[in-house]
Amino acid sequence: MSLFVLDAIFRVFGIRGPIPGPDDFHGGPERSPLAANGHSLTQILAVFVAVATLLSLVVWAAVWLAIRSL
Repeated sequence: MSLFVLDAIFRVFGIRGPIPGPDDFHGGPERSPLAANGHSLTQILAVFVAVATLLSLVVWAAVWLAIRSL
């Protein structure tokens, strides 16, 4: 009875969803948020590497042209 009262209070104030019962839990482990977003993290890393490579080539070309002009 007290769990139903507590659940009703939580629902009125919008604090959280219903209190899970003993049969409401899933059987197996779920994927972690990091593993679920692994593809987007890989894309971000690839873009970062590409930009860093491009910037380093630009700096190398500027230094090479500066040395050649001397």
